[in-house]
Amino acid sequence: MSDDVINICFHGIGTPQRELELGEDRYWISEELYHAVLDEIRTWPSVRISFDDSNTSDLEIGLPGLLERGLTADFFVLAGRFGKPGSLDQADVRKLHAAGMTIGTHGMWHRPWRGMDAETSTDELVTAREQITEAVGVPVDRAALPLGRYDRELLTKMRRLGYHRVFTSDRRRANSGSWLQPRYSLRTDDTVDGLRAEALVGPGALTRLKLEAVGVVKRLR
Repeated sequence: MSDDVINICFHGIGTPQRELELGEDRYWISEELYHAVLDEIRTWPSVRISFDDSNTSDLEIGLPGLLERGLTADFFVLAGRFGKPGSLDQADVRKLHAAGMTIGTHGMWHRPWRGMDAETSTDELVTAREQITEAVGVPVDRAALPLGRYDRELLTKMRRLGYHRVFTSDRRRANSGSWLQPRYSLRTDDTVDGLRAEALVGPGALTRLKLEAVGVVKRLR
């Protein structure tokens, strides 16, 4: 449909410069795959690009690849990792913004937002956004859900807090104007052909209905 958009999400590129969390290595891809994917998706009719996790590869590899192709992206950063080895600091975030990129929040410490207590919720949804806003110098109103976990209570809270758009890890297309935006995260074993078949060509009708049903369950539970 004409109002469909395909959200493509990158995490780490190249060699990690920090100790990875359990299972995180699955989302680190080679520089070769990164550039090949950019060359592929730049030809697609409607694509949004994003980066999660505040890795220094966002600035060192991700940004040059985008600029070479005239592309832009959302960078969802972690306030708690500012200045940590292998992670973006405040100056890096400002460089991304100055280059025409949009900065969003991924929270404070890359922990799930579903089921948070009041103190953790304030830390992740309010304090982290304030620190990122201060770093970049403009309001931050977009968020990416750490580990892709969410439920109705979390989404309701985020709406009350004024988040303009929220990105998930659900692997399906999105409506370009929707508040909640599913994304396809690149993984180590992905290929350009596989991504094209899954995201651009798309699954069959039955699989598509199952994916949409999973999203409905998450939003309503």
